[in-house]
Order: sequence, then structure tokens, then C-alpha cells
Amino acid sequence: MKAWLLDRQSPIEERPLTLREIAAPHPREDELRLRVSACGICRTDLHIAKGDLPMRRAPLVLGHEVVGVVDEVGEGVQRFRVGDRVGISWIGGSCGSCEHCTSGRENYCAEFRATGWDMDGGFAEFALVSETAALSLAEVSLPDEQVAPLMCPGVAGYCALKLAGLRRGQRIGLYGFGPTAFYVLAVARHLGCDAYVSTRSAAAIERAREHGATWADNSDVTPMPVELDAAVVFPPVGPLVEMALKQVKVGGVVVLAPVAMSTIVIEDYSTNLWGRDIRTLYNVNHAEAQEFLDLASSLDLQLGIERVSFADLQEAMVRLEQGRVTEPNIVVSVS
Repeated sequence: MKAWLLDRQSPIEERPLTLREIAAPHPREDELRLRVSACGICRTDLHIAKGDLPMRRAPLVLGHEVVGVVDEVGEGVQRFRVGDRVGISWIGGSCGSCEHCTSGRENYCAEFRATGWDMDGGFAEFALVSETAALSLAEVSLPDEQVAPLMCPGVAGYCALKLAGLRRGQRIGLYGFGPTAFYVLAVARHLGCDAYVSTRSAAAIERAREHGATWADNSDVTPMPVELDAAVVFPPVGPLVEMALKQVKVGGVVVLAPVAMSTIVIEDYSTNLWGRDIRTLYNVNHAEAQEFLDLASSLDLQLGIERVSFADLQEAMVRLEQGRVTEPNIVVSVS
């Protein structure tokens, strides 16, 4: 099969991936093999390729926004058959036996394994996934190119929203409005909640308004007009945390979605933090990811994507690194 391989980390402009012909993998007893149809390019792929995150195996196939069709199954697989449409997300596996795994919180497992980091991902014609990590797309009617981003920003946004504990009729604030926040907005509206979006980008403000935000503006300039029940902070900008806390009422929750964050300082504990919770999004779990995908066809999730060919994958990564993309998501058409 053809696959883009990362042998060693280097700046994206140096084009660290190489397109090579390698043997197609075959599933073990508990695995299924997908013929990959589409795979999104995530900024985490860039962080791994250029060395912001450590290299955990070499060579490595990146990509964790994977959509495809099962074409081979291991002897022990029971939930999937050849021909099923399946997705692969960031969660590639866990130990299955620790206190977190046995309570449906495998995203906290110390042996959590990430797709496209600990194991090969979807920048290839075929990909393996364990039965326990595979996500059924049987209920998703969207085309593959639209489904691929659901595997990362989509499920991550949904998991962040679950952490916020939002109920119908409540108000949620979204700080930053990239693809992940877009999916949170879509689900919040479906739940009958009002969303208030703060972002510095004029284009993002307009996009949030177009997709149903109750209010969207730059809260540094125009303060949010209401008190919030919960908020989600997406940019890795520490000073945003107290800003969000200040806007959330006592008893509310602020969820931090980034995998890293600059220094967080709470200058006024009594006024802005006391009586509120801060929660962090730590990976994603399978049950909530599947819950979101089963809901996806009921939502308006048509977010702009740029489709690129498999041969142009690395050049698309360079453009993403340099900020030369016009759509919120880039998706590679693999087959």
C-alpha cells in the first residue's frame, strides 16, 4: 500500500514525510482493517511531525481523523463486518482493565494509546483499529470528507460540552471559534441552549453569527451581555481563563479544551473562581465519541473543508503550517 511515513522529526517546511510503498497490514484477532477513504489533517499532526511532541515510534503514519470501509476483520471481531463504514479517532486503545477503563473513562488510562502517534494512523491506503476503539458510522449520512473532521474537532468539542454539564435553556460561552467550537455551537443549539462567542477574528465572528450564535463579538472590546452557566476556552491562552470565570455565574463550569496552556493566573479568587469549577478536556472517550456520531445526522455540521489529493498531502501540511488555508478543515481524499 502507499503511505506517508515520518522517519524523523523536522520543520514542516523541510517536508519530513515521505510517500512510500509498504506492505499492507493485516488485523490481529481483535482488530479490523479499513480501506481509508478520507483523513483530516490536524494541527496535532504538525506538532508530532516537527517535534513539538515526542516521537513515540518510527517510522510512523500520522493521521487520526480517519474514515473508511472495513475490508478485513480479525477472527475475534464481533461488532463489525466487511463492508461496514467506520471511523477512527484520537483514541486508539487503552489497557482495558484499570479503574478508568472499567468505568468508561479510558481517556484517563495511563496506557492510553493515540492514533497516529502511538500507532499508525490514516495517512495511508489502509489502517488498523481495535474493535473497542472503532467508531460506527452506520447512523451518519454525511459524505466521508465531511465526516473526517468529526473524528477530532467534532468528538473533542462534544466531550468538552459534556464536561460543561449544560442543560436545556442554559447559556454557554465559547472563547475562540475554530472548528472545535463550531461543533460545540451546533450541539448546544440542538440542546436548546444559547451560545455566546468571543473571538478576535472578524471572519470567525461572522461565521458564528451565521451558524446561530446568540451573540458573537470580541469580548475584549464589547463585553458579553449576559452571565453564563458554563464556558469553554479553546485557545491555549492562560489569561482567557479568568476572563471566562468572571463571566460564569456561581455554580458554573469553565472547561479548558487545549492540550497545553500558557500560564494561568487567578488574580481575584473570591470574586472570579470561588464557587465555580475548572475542568480540563483530557483526550476523548469512546462512548461519548460514538454518542456524538450517532447524533451527527440530526445536526447542521456542514463546515467548510478543503479537499486535497493523497499525493498533495504534505504540501497541504506546509500550507496549514504557514497559515495559507482558507477553509476551517483540510481533508485528504485517500481513495
